[in-house]
Amino acid sequence: MSATPGGSLLVLAIALPLGATLIAFVLGGQAAARLARASLWLWLALTVAIMAMVVRQGEPIIYVLGGFAPPLGIALSADGLAAAMLVAGAIVLVATAQFGRIAYAAPSWEMGGRAAFAYWCLLPALAASLAVAFLARDLFSLFVALEMLTFTALALACLDGRPSQFKAELRYLLFALLGSVLYLLGCALIYGAYGTLDIGLLAGNTRADAPTRLAGALMTVGLLAKMAVFPLHLWLPPAHAGAPPAGSALLSGLVVKGAFVLLVRLWFWVLPGPPVAGAELLAALGAAAILIGSVVALRQERLKALIAYSTVAQIGYLFLMFPLLMAGDPDAATRAWMGGMLQAVSHALAKAAMFLAAGLIVQSIGEDRVAGLCGAARAAPLAVLAIAIGGLSLMGVPPSGGFTAKWMLLRASVDTGQWWWSLVILAGGLLTGGYVYRLVAAALAPAPPDATPRPVPRLQEASVLVLALLSMALGLLPLSMLGLAQIGQPVIAP
Repeated sequence: MSATPGGSLLVLAIALPLGATLIAFVLGGQAAARLARASLWLWLALTVAIMAMVVRQGEPIIYVLGGFAPPLGIALSADGLAAAMLVAGAIVLVATAQFGRIAYAAPSWEMGGRAAFAYWCLLPALAASLAVAFLARDLFSLFVALEMLTFTALALACLDGRPSQFKAELRYLLFALLGSVLYLLGCALIYGAYGTLDIGLLAGNTRADAPTRLAGALMTVGLLAKMAVFPLHLWLPPAHAGAPPAGSALLSGLVVKGAFVLLVRLWFWVLPGPPVAGAELLAALGAAAILIGSVVALRQERLKALIAYSTVAQIGYLFLMFPLLMAGDPDAATRAWMGGMLQAVSHALAKAAMFLAAGLIVQSIGEDRVAGLCGAARAAPLAVLAIAIGGLSLMGVPPSGGFTAKWMLLRASVDTGQWWWSLVILAGGLLTGGYVYRLVAAALAPAPPDATPRPVPRLQEASVLVLALLSMALGLLPLSMLGLAQIGQPVIAP
């Protein structure tokens, strides 16, 4: 294994936000806020440069830390999947930082300013955690990245310091720790069997024996718990609904994607010929999440709780690609792979926009009940528009990124004869339309005569609307651009 051109950018993608975190902690005050925002803008430019280099080279970028190749050393790698997720993460973090310029405007050690101080230190820390989660090549480094994501997200979700937040996030922590224990047990089994945890060395060299299958099962369940896949979703709705808007956006849009990327790498790079029955079980859990999560979202009376259950449903689409990739049809497998990756990116943008917009609406009208959203469209028009556009992407309405993703998954399911998944996709779109309509219709209703909404800062509304528009614009990309996801795509034998 040797480094490829541009490999130093991968190290910089980790070092830049990590260094910004440490310096921001030392500086404090407005300097910490300015440094965090500047570092995230630079990180966005860096991730775009990495994506451009991956596209130009047509192959993954690799960097070997210290010149010591695995198994003695650690390697970083950016394929199409990693590059796309890095750029999506950077966009969401930059928008969240712009959103926080007003919400967390006074970072200090004084009482009342500690939440803002923590916010500006934690945002670049989350960026560094995402970079490791998407770029690392060995299973233990990826575990460390997931733990960094978990504890950074926990802190962001508890910034307001309310007792209800701590209770909800404690449940999240318990599920995350359970997932960590199961994942580490699987890592121990794999290391004991093969003497390495490097994905590149394990790929194509693992055996379909009992220890490897057991390790795969333990690690899969652990990652499903971290992703809140049905029926291990019990921690997600209260954690997301009770967190501050920025924390909810990052939890739903980005944090769960780290576990998803690792699960994909485990199944299609590490495990020896993943069992078709296991892939169908994952898809069945995803289908149950889509249907049950959407139905429960329809019944919610609180705005953020509704959007949180929508996250449970939308995560389910990511698992429909697993059996489609293993059906033995190369063209259908390519469509399923691209559809799954596009779903991950479009969901990150749309759901971050919806959670941030929900926070603005509640801030403006002082009401979290869906039935009490009357007049929200007049009080915070851009926020309501962002929810509507993000909802259209979740529904799969053209020309959104969600439409392209779901259309590719639907075509792959029909082409491989697995038509029942297409019924789930269609039913999920209809149910999503139901709860999005509830939100928009309530927001467009006339305000009560005694309503006195607070003005919403345009900077915050603009940040939210940009995320929603980007989730819609993804569907307008030419198919040649979607080929980014195919760079480094695993080859799965029929």
